[in-house]
Amino acid sequence: MNHDLVLANLNLYAVLPNLEELVRHDEEMALLTRDWDICIQFSVLRGPSAFVEFKNGTCTVGRGKHSNPTVKLFFLTPGHMNKMFDGKSQPVPLKGFTKLGFLAKEFSKLTDRMEYYLKPTEDSLSNPDFVFLNTLMTMHTAGRAVSELALGDPVGKHVVQGMMDGSLMMKVLPEGPAITINFKNGRASMQKGESANPMACMFLKNMEIANSLLNQKLDAFSAIAGGDVMIRGQTPMLDAMDLILDRIPHYLDA
Repeated sequence: MNHDLVLANLNLYAVLPNLEELVRHDEEMALLTRDWDICIQFSVLRGPSAFVEFKNGTCTVGRGKHSNPTVKLFFLTPGHMNKMFDGKSQPVPLKGFTKLGFLAKEFSKLTDRMEYYLKPTEDSLSNPDFVFLNTLMTMHTAGRAVSELALGDPVGKHVVQGMMDGSLMMKVLPEGPAITINFKNGRASMQKGESANPMACMFLKNMEIANSLLNQKLDAFSAIAGGDVMIRGQTPMLDAMDLILDRIPHYLDA
């Protein structure tokens, strides 16, 4: 699997689902989208596809093709779609031509806001509400990225194929958020929330520690030594996950 295809999968399946949390937690974006009734399909020729649906004040991002999307956006190659995520190209509209103005103005406000939360600045990190949503989105992106890298990245595939079956939980203390990554038969999948019986756990002392760690401003080994990050259970599973997470910047920060 080539770099562009892995990146396309990450953009659609790891990054785009953050729109769900954005609409759920950002008051301005909730107000913007509360009356939307639209489904936008993203499809790459012989490649990945996903849809974003807005209905009854909620946003749902799904994998694959929707049965009846309002808008169909088509991409000739994975690279074509990746350039759209970078704001450097336009999709080919196949359906919903009357909605192109909506996509350019209203939907762009939403995606710009998502980018705002995913690319923090020092000023924005002084706001506790921003820190929460940036931490939540970054944690979810990382968890979903593990699944995609386990399928498409050479290092990720090699690491996951050698792992034991079981679940790994990462939680911000005291009340969350949390994610669980399930490993089975050489594959990985993420679920939001805690696991009832994880084989390995990583507990992050508080939201500030979690944010610093997830934004690579805090060294994990130093955090563990200082008691800001606590690990429990099967530490080889945690080590293996770290190897996969280290691959994320190879794609998303490139």
